[in-house]
Amino acid sequence: MAASELYTKFARVWIPDPEEVWKSAELLKDYKPGDQVLLLHLEEGKDLEYRLDPKTKELPHLRNPDILVGENDLTALSYLHEPAVLHNLRVRFIDSKLIYTYCGIVLVAINPYEQLPIYGEDIINAYSGQNMGDMDPHIFAVAEEAYKQMARDERNQSIIVSGESGAGKTVSAKYAMRYFATVSGSASEANVEEKVLASNPIMESIGNAKTTRNDNSSRFGKYIEIGFDKRYRIIGANMRTYLLEKSRVVFQAEEERNYHIFYQLCASAKLPEFKMLRLGDANNFHYTKQGGSPVIEGVDDAKEMAHTRQACTLLGISESYQMGIFRILAGILHLGNVGFTSRDSDSCTIPPKHEPLGIFCDLMGVDYEEMCHWLCHRKLATATETYIKPISKLQATNARDALAKHIYAKLFNWIVDHVNQALHSAVKQHSFIGVLDIYGFETFEINSFEQFCINYANEKLQQQFNMHVFKLEQEEYMKEQIPWTLIDFYDNQPCINLIESKLGILDLLDEECKMPKGTDDTWAQKLYNTHLNKCALFEKPRLSNKAFIIQHFADKVEYQCEGFLEKNKDTVFEEQIKVLKSSKFKMLPELFQDDEKSISPTSATSSGRTPLTRTPAKPTKGRPGQMAKEHKKTVGHQFRNSLHLLMETLNATTPHYVRCIKPNDFKFPFTFDEKRAVQQLRACGVLETIRISAAGFPSRWTYQEFFSRYRVLMKQKDVLGDRKQTCKNVLEKLILDKDKYQFGKTKIFFRAGQVAYLEKLRADKLRAACIRIQKTIRGWLLRKKYLRMQKAAVTVQRYVRGYQARCYAKFLRRTKAATIIQKNWRMYVVRRKYKIRRAATIVLQSYLRGFLARNRYHKILREHKAIILQKWVRGWLARTHYKRSMHAIIYLQCCFRRMMAKRELKKLKIEARSVERYKKLHIGMENKIMQLQRKVDEQNKDYKCLMEKLTNLEGIYNSETEKLRSDLERLQLSEEEAKVATGRVLSLQEEIAKLRKDLEQTRSEKKSIEERADKYKQETEQLMSNLKEENTLLKQEKETLNHRIVEQAKEMTETMEKKLVEETKQLELDLNDERLRYQNLLNEFSRLEERYDDLKEEMTLMVNVPKPGHKRTDSTHSSNESEYTFSSEIPEAEDIPSRAEEPSEKKVPLDMSLFLKLQKRVTELEQEKQMMQDELDHKEEQVLRSKAKEEERPQLRGAELEYESLKRQELESENKKLKNELNELRKALSEKSAPEVTAPGAPAYRVLMEQLTSVSEELDVRKEEVLILRSQLVSQKEAIQPKNTMTDSTILLEDVQKMKDKGEIAQAYIGLKETNRSSALDCHELNEDGELWLVYEGLKQANRLLESQLQSQKRSHENEAEALRGEIQSLKEENNRQQQLLAQNLQLPPEARIEASLQHEITRLTNENLDLMEQLEKQDKTVRKLKKQLKVFAKKIGELEVGQMENISPGQIIDEPIRPVNIPRKEKDFQGMLEYKKEDEQKLVKNLILELKPRGVAVNLIPGLPAYILFMCVRHADYLNDDQKVRSLLTSTINSIKKVLKKRGDDFETVSFWLSNTCRFLHCLKQYSGEEGFMKHNTSRQNEHCLTNFDLAEYRQVLSDLAIQIYQQLVRVLENILQPMIVSGMLEHETIQGVSGVKPTGLRKRTSSIADEGTYTLDSILRQLNSFHSVMCQHGMDPELIKQVAKQMFYIVGAVTLNNLLLRKDMCSWSKGMQIRYNVSQLEEWLRDKNLMNSGAKETLEPLIQAAQLLQVKKKTDDDAEAICSMCGALTTAQIVKVLNLYTPVNEFEERVSVSFIRTIQMRLRDRKDSPQLLMDAKHIFPVTFPFNPSSLALETIQIPASLGLGFISRV
Repeated sequence: MAASELYTKFARVWIPDPEEVWKSAELLKDYKPGDQVLLLHLEEGKDLEYRLDPKTKELPHLRNPDILVGENDLTALSYLHEPAVLHNLRVRFIDSKLIYTYCGIVLVAINPYEQLPIYGEDIINAYSGQNMGDMDPHIFAVAEEAYKQMARDERNQSIIVSGESGAGKTVSAKYAMRYFATVSGSASEANVEEKVLASNPIMESIGNAKTTRNDNSSRFGKYIEIGFDKRYRIIGANMRTYLLEKSRVVFQAEEERNYHIFYQLCASAKLPEFKMLRLGDANNFHYTKQGGSPVIEGVDDAKEMAHTRQACTLLGISESYQMGIFRILAGILHLGNVGFTSRDSDSCTIPPKHEPLGIFCDLMGVDYEEMCHWLCHRKLATATETYIKPISKLQATNARDALAKHIYAKLFNWIVDHVNQALHSAVKQHSFIGVLDIYGFETFEINSFEQFCINYANEKLQQQFNMHVFKLEQEEYMKEQIPWTLIDFYDNQPCINLIESKLGILDLLDEECKMPKGTDDTWAQKLYNTHLNKCALFEKPRLSNKAFIIQHFADKVEYQCEGFLEKNKDTVFEEQIKVLKSSKFKMLPELFQDDEKSISPTSATSSGRTPLTRTPAKPTKGRPGQMAKEHKKTVGHQFRNSLHLLMETLNATTPHYVRCIKPNDFKFPFTFDEKRAVQQLRACGVLETIRISAAGFPSRWTYQEFFSRYRVLMKQKDVLGDRKQTCKNVLEKLILDKDKYQFGKTKIFFRAGQVAYLEKLRADKLRAACIRIQKTIRGWLLRKKYLRMQKAAVTVQRYVRGYQARCYAKFLRRTKAATIIQKNWRMYVVRRKYKIRRAATIVLQSYLRGFLARNRYHKILREHKAIILQKWVRGWLARTHYKRSMHAIIYLQCCFRRMMAKRELKKLKIEARSVERYKKLHIGMENKIMQLQRKVDEQNKDYKCLMEKLTNLEGIYNSETEKLRSDLERLQLSEEEAKVATGRVLSLQEEIAKLRKDLEQTRSEKKSIEERADKYKQETEQLMSNLKEENTLLKQEKETLNHRIVEQAKEMTETMEKKLVEETKQLELDLNDERLRYQNLLNEFSRLEERYDDLKEEMTLMVNVPKPGHKRTDSTHSSNESEYTFSSEIPEAEDIPSRAEEPSEKKVPLDMSLFLKLQKRVTELEQEKQMMQDELDHKEEQVLRSKAKEEERPQLRGAELEYESLKRQELESENKKLKNELNELRKALSEKSAPEVTAPGAPAYRVLMEQLTSVSEELDVRKEEVLILRSQLVSQKEAIQPKNTMTDSTILLEDVQKMKDKGEIAQAYIGLKETNRSSALDCHELNEDGELWLVYEGLKQANRLLESQLQSQKRSHENEAEALRGEIQSLKEENNRQQQLLAQNLQLPPEARIEASLQHEITRLTNENLDLMEQLEKQDKTVRKLKKQLKVFAKKIGELEVGQMENISPGQIIDEPIRPVNIPRKEKDFQGMLEYKKEDEQKLVKNLILELKPRGVAVNLIPGLPAYILFMCVRHADYLNDDQKVRSLLTSTINSIKKVLKKRGDDFETVSFWLSNTCRFLHCLKQYSGEEGFMKHNTSRQNEHCLTNFDLAEYRQVLSDLAIQIYQQLVRVLENILQPMIVSGMLEHETIQGVSGVKPTGLRKRTSSIADEGTYTLDSILRQLNSFHSVMCQHGMDPELIKQVAKQMFYIVGAVTLNNLLLRKDMCSWSKGMQIRYNVSQLEEWLRDKNLMNSGAKETLEPLIQAAQLLQVKKKTDDDAEAICSMCGALTTAQIVKVLNLYTPVNEFEERVSVSFIRTIQMRLRDRKDSPQLLMDAKHIFPVTFPFNPSSLALETIQIPASLGLGFISRV
């Protein structure tokens, strides 16, 4: 397809722009050949007519599809040209915040001017071991590639870092070296990698300075060779330096500084050690104040000085040498202040006693007068004589500056030499990686000699770069068998020839320097004459005769000739150097010692660095001409030689290129200046790489990738079984021009633009398919909608019409019904009206007639009644008038009283409203109620009294009335007689009237009293009602308060519960942290232990012959035992030398907390050891005392002593016989056999020695049996005496206890019966055997029994007295301790004193309690032990007696001699114990642990069988109360498990098997420990099997720690197995085929996502997880532990996947998010299948799930941002922003995330407090716990299979 066909409507192009360099535009119509103008639409909305060049008619560059923008590799772009590269870099740098980009083999690094979190240890670990194309571009990826190629190809490597000043070259080189130091480590213990990194501060201080472009600009080039040994560990380094900018020492431009070291010295001038330097502020010195900018913002020169000194110390530069360096530097500063005064035009002088010169001479240790003289004079030598000539002021100033530069250059070289010495290694270097940090192409307004040399070096490097790129391209084409056509690339050899060839610029410069009167002008004329118009690359400026222009590969540069000769000569007067060489300051002459050595041409490069200055002084002797010629080697010549050496080194290595770009000149973070970037891209060769790639076939696809990407362009019939042929057939149809592509062996090669064309076809095909799908679906949806609407309309019409018909029928029915109703209703109404009227008429008539009759009757009746009524009415009227009058009076009184009461009530209400009244009522409410109640009671009493008085008065009145009536009757009867006494009657009437008045008055008083009582009653009721209301209000308030209190209590309870939950969570977190810390300490300890063992083995291998007197420690006394067990009785003196050697052997850096804990542990062990030693001494004293007392008793145990003496004598005699026989045998062998047969290693000799050994052992056994029988005979003779039977029982018991097997007991029993049966016969037989004296000794022993009883009583009394003395001694010690504690407490403050006293009291009581418990346990153990022994012996004796009586007849008992017989064992119940001999312990451990194969045990036997067997052996040792056996077995078990895991620690089955068995062993120790907490689930039989004698809690802790170590090793093993699968299976493999298309990739090919044979898939991970789970289940691992392992596995999967996702831009897409979510769902399904959903494993995948969701959610609006912030709770802010920055559309239909949206996310998440770390810690191990899991298996039912080879142990 022709390129012009791509210029269609809407195609996007790049057009030049003066401001933005390149601007994007869109075609408004198709381009047709012959068009002169393109109609374009710019992005800012303007339309533009772009005119094509009429000569070239070149079309503008096409823009790449958006899908290719932001690629990691620029060569992946379909259109490779300058605007595409610039745009891609800008998008990655500005939008995605990515500073690294690949450009083929080049890493482009843009300086962000900001600290980025992408250089931590986690990032280094993430890039370690990865392929370069599999991860996002990074300096670490380049370093890893160099390190990997060095190890794989056995070839040295180089990393070439170049760029402008301020572009970040030094930082990039520093990070590369840090990567090597971290990944490789050091081969020795000298920490070489730290020294390599420590050289940076020194070199920066003496070689870096502030420029206008960079605050820390390197003013020299350096090449650091980092050396590696055969194991590719750093062993040393070497540094070469190039072209130090010496002119900066004496001159700095505006806003620039001298080298940092001078300002650091000035800033530290006030330090006491620097006072002798007599320094001050930097503005006081000429050499540091010229730039006018002595301070760098944000840099503390004093602190930097401290860092420099610290680095010097680390590199081995002593304090004296450091002070010497600072003296020389201070002398240079003072030398710069030396001033000259002119005497005339040709001479000058220095003022007398010039202070700066005096200080300089004092610091340098030279003579003042001599230095003053030679600063103002110079020596001229001719062929015959020598002249001393004065020099002018200008010449003197130049000479002074030249001397300062020379001294600084010498000092710089001396420091570099010492740094190299410090970095040098005695170990032979196997390979190296060189890091070249060199200046980039430079062009300024004024360019001088320095810029010329720098650009010359860049020309050489660019040539090497072009050749390397060209070579790689050629190799790729040859490898793929593509026809090779020469690619025209820029060859800068002509430019190099112009500079360095014969009669080149450097040659002419050197020649002019040799001329006596050579000047810059004459040199310029020679240049013009030689090269102008002859070389196309050389030009002359139009307006200058002192400059020249060179066309470099990057740009044209104009150089000013002024100063070239002087800088090239670098002349220093020889006399000044001689003065310095004669210095008393020893260090100064050292700087000039290499002047003589440097005369040789080879010496310039022998030290690995470039000497930059040489003193052109004449030699004093030798051949003057030759020496002077050689001594005048120019700077240019030296630089050319060093550059050639550098190029030879680089050509001998595999280069890796890093090009640093400076994005802007203002050091603004993440600001991109297109003009500056383009200049640097052109200068650093990136565009040349692009051009070379674009000239051939830049786009390359594998056949599988091409098929996966462009499958949509193929038809079904085109797809064949052979992918290669399918791709060929399709490409021939799609691209007609066969020159646009080539088919290789494994790849398809495309010309530039063809991938874009294929992408366009793919996008068009997809777009057409989308349109067709949309069209079909939209039509289907609309048809479906129309049919649904039609159906709905018909249904609505049907229902409406039916409704209308029903309504009309209903209307008709209602009309007819209404007519009928109206007819009947009207008839009913008329009939009703008629009936009503007729009935009303009849009623009216009846009522009227009755009314008239009643009226007549009533009239008669009223007239009759009226008379009666008049009589009564008149009386009633009179009474009514009287009552009304009385009522009115009373009413008036009531109104008045009511008015008064209201006033009083008003006052009371006012009082009641006041606060004081309210308070009083409330305060004394109960008292008032009581008072009012009392008052009411009193008033009731008064009322009763008044009522009684009134009753009395009424009684009196009635009685008097009766009297008056009787008198009146008498008077009436005697009226006639009373007429005389009329006056008396009148008086009596008056008295009656008075009495009536009194009665009325009494009645009125009664009424008033009643009214008052009613009033009081009402007031009381009112008061009671008020009180009740107030009480009700108070109750309501109380209820309100109670309710509020309840609510507050509820709230407080909820708050407390929340706090409790939070505190519980916090405590759990703290517990997990503490557990994790403890387990990390265990891990560190195990690592140190392994390292110690390795070092010990190495020492053992190194030392072949053991030292004399060296004693090997017991195998059971391991480091583990000395660390954890405290009951060992083996002295630890033997371990002291090895412990003393540990610090020298263990040079690994330790954690301080671990060191302190171990130190504390050692202190505790020493204290415990001292306590045990004291106790042992005490026991030994007791034993010695008891022995002394036993010696005082004469022969208490004669039989035993005789037994020992007999045994010793017989052994001695037997030993003599054996020695004689052995000597005779050896003699016979030596006489009869040849020397080779009798040699110690000969087979015959070994056979004879084995036979001799077996015979000796058998003889020993027989002798032992004879001695036992003899001792038993003695005991049996003693038992003949009936009196001494009971007293001898203890001796017999002890003898029986000494018998170890049944044979001995049987023989002793037979001997006892024989002895008791016939004494005479026995005596006869004894006489015959010669053993009668034994019987005699037995009789003597019987006589001493009584004496022994007395002695035993005496001994018991002495023991009691000794115990009392010990108790007194302990009380004294306790008293002293209490006094000491009291003295200590008195010194404490009162609070601490009380606390300390309580603590001491608690401790004392605890100790007493423990002592009592220990005594009780000892007594219980003793009782149980004796009971068991008694039962065992009784049972054995019974069995022996029964068996003997059954198997021996009476005749045999009397007559036949004694023979050993087999006693059959009765069947009995097993006790769940296993018995083994002490000597079989190693065999047991070997068969059960060391040589056991987990696979056979897991398949064929019960889970945890080794653990059960070991515990049953421990139980038997506990049953025997053998603490040494228990300790030895447990220690051997632990050490053997460690040994197995060390040997086969990378085998998952082995580690899982021993983790399961260790946990089971630990659970058994807990289950059968006898502690109540562990016995809840035991059966009664299992409780009987509990340990009885020993508390193994300490060993439980040791086993728990061992289980933790095994668990961590298990995690490491499964991590190593899973690690290679995770990225491929979870990220790269397409589980859902076709969802994510393969994007075009560049030169750095990534791992293919299509599953090949060797590629891991998700099924591989699931199969591996199934394998892990099945192995753990087969081994019987605890379910809780399996859950923890599953959680750890899933965490590793999630962390590794997320970390790779965060470091791979190509994985951050919508389709990849769907793949990840599907993969996670498969993992969750696996968890459900294995019933592990509650293990917490799913939660560990939450960050990965949220990252996948983040890739799939919508990312546009603020609502989307809010949803993302709420959704991604498990991701940190840095991770969220990173994913959004890396999000890359795979198809054109997806959209990128805008920068504004990312900023919105950052604003919303700014308050979130989370870790700034980007990557998850994939090495993190969750703290493990071992929940107690008792076993239901009965120990007595366990059978030991024969396959284990444990036939030497027996069940008990």
